[in-house]
Order: sequence, then structure tokens, then C-alpha cells
Amino acid sequence: MADIVSVRDVQKTYDSGFQALKTVSLDIREGEVLALLGPNGAGKTTLISLICGIARLTGGTITVGGHDVVTDYRATRRLIGLVPQELHLDPFEKVINAMRFTRGLFGFPQDDALIEKVLRRLALWEKRDSRIIELSGGMKRRVLIAKALAHSPRILFLDEPSAGVDVELRKDMWRIVDELKKDGVTIILTTHYIEEAEAIADRIAVIDKGEIKLIQEKAELMRQMGRKQMIIELQQPVDAVPDTLAPYGLELGEGGTLVYSYDTRGERTGITKLLSDISAAGLTLRDVQTHQSSLEDIFVDLVQGDAQ
Repeated sequence: MADIVSVRDVQKTYDSGFQALKTVSLDIREGEVLALLGPNGAGKTTLISLICGIARLTGGTITVGGHDVVTDYRATRRLIGLVPQELHLDPFEKVINAMRFTRGLFGFPQDDALIEKVLRRLALWEKRDSRIIELSGGMKRRVLIAKALAHSPRILFLDEPSAGVDVELRKDMWRIVDELKKDGVTIILTTHYIEEAEAIADRIAVIDKGEIKLIQEKAELMRQMGRKQMIIELQQPVDAVPDTLAPYGLELGEGGTLVYSYDTRGERTGITKLLSDISAAGLTLRDVQTHQSSLEDIFVDLVQGDAQ
């Protein structure tokens, strides 16, 4: 899969002296869904603004579809659709006119068939003659997506697209993203909802304090960094891990349970021998549960580990 966006040694320092990005390099593949995760102030929106040509580079280079974002701004901007966090819309404009205006800004002729297709996909066709002020918050966010798709971009940036919308609408957006991906659109998503990235992303990039900490295939990331835990509930809770079970690295859990962490990739998990040794130690099992770490667990470990 070819790269459609290339970020090389990019830096961004504001006039105040704050360094928002510190030598960031990143390649985005054509047709993929990349989730860009990071805490508030990590540099996510700054990076998107630089790629989209909204902010100026302090150092480094960015190319989009082979075009430099500084020297060939118009070509790169025509390839990009951006859905910002903020709901910047003319409250008295009709939905369909908002899309027509956006196409005109990019120098494209009116295409009512394409506009109808986009509005229908986003469940906005029935609202095409409604004024923005008459729409709910979720519908306004759909209008932002429609405007970003008005000129048929090859790349779509979604900056916190689910902010302020309910769970049902969020999952509906996941469906829309999946449909756009099938059409060959490259999608870059920033989100605070980790389950959103886990549900729809192909790759995960984690940014913190202006630096990319990790870029990985989602499935591979889960496989490599995910851990599985077995929570062992005993008939009689214990106050400490018996010395005979020390080789297993057990931790004492809530309510006197024993917690065993193991690698699911290993040829042997050690569970069978552990259970046997628990019995030999005179302990009786009451229940056994397992827990697989989620992407959120992995993300928190990465960010907190860097802070220590």
C-alpha cells in the first residue's frame, strides 16, 4: 500500500516559545484508517493543521499525494477534507447550499448528483432545505462531514468527530467511516474515545508531548502489548500470596483474590501447573475469570510509563 501523506522531521514552535511538535515523522498509507491518539495538548490538532496547510511549519517537510504542502498548497488542499472539532457553520444557511458553497471554494462546478449522494449517505437528504440553526448538534456534525466531502477528497481528517454526540450517532459515524474506506478514502481520526479507535482503525499512532511514541498495526499492537490476566477467587480469601506460589509472580487482588498475568503468545501459559500448585498449597478454588487488556489499557500504560 503506497503512502499518500509523508511527514518528515516536522517541528512546530509558536511565537510564545511553546514547542507543540518535536521532530515528528509519520507516513500515512493510502486507503487506511489511522487513529491518532493522545491526551489533551499532545499535538494532535497541531499536526493535522500542519498537514492541511492551516498552520505554518517551523521545520521539516510534509507532502500530500506527492505535493509539498508549502510550495504546492492548492494541489494538496484539494486532496484533503477536514472535519474540525468546532462547529463553525453559518446558522442561517441551508444544508444543501453549505455543500454547494464548499465545492465552489475549491473551484469545482456544481454537482447536484454528488451532493445528493453525500447527503443521503449521511442521512441529511431530508434536511437539505433546513437551515443549520434548526438542526441538532449531531446533525450539525454530519453537515461538517458533508462539507468536507463536497469536493470528493482522497484524504479525510476527522478531528474528534464524536465529541458531543450520543453513543448511537457515534456508532453510525463508524459505519460511515467504513463506507468511505471502501470507496478508497484515507481517513485520519483523532479521538478521546479509545473504543472508537479500537472499532474502526487499521493502525494506531500515539502522540504525547509533541512526539510520536508509537505507530503500529492495531491487531499487532494488541497482540504484542496486550496482556491477559486470570483472576482466581478462593473459597477462603488470603492476606498474602503463599511462598510456594512465588515463582508465578502472582499479585494479591481485591477481596483476597490471586491475579496471574500471562502471555497469550507463549507456547505454555503455565495455567495448568499453577492450578495444580494452588491445590497443593491447600487452597480451594471458588471461581476463575480472565481479562484481556484493551487498547485503552495499552494507551494508558504508554502515556503513564512515559511520564514516570
